[in-house]
Amino acid sequence: MIERKITVASEHGLHARPAAIFVQAATEAGVPVTIAKGDKSVNAASILGVLSLGVSKGDEITLSVDGDEAVADQLVALLETDHDA
Repeated sequence: MIERKITVASEHGLHARPAAIFVQAATEAGVPVTIAKGDKSVNAASILGVLSLGVSKGDEITLSVDGDEAVADQLVALLETDHDA
């Protein structure tokens, strides 16, 4: 299991559009992916789960990927990109 701590860059956090981009990539990864904010952890392939975290710009989240480094790197890059710019 690969774990990374990421600071979310999107101006409005993981609201509908950035969350949808991230969830699609997590789903396409084909391996179990979770994200956590504080004590709450959700399946990253679930749009409702991701939105339920209430992630804002600058929040630190933990990404866990049951796969290789390349998958983790791709997902981290999405979270560190401002999709609202």
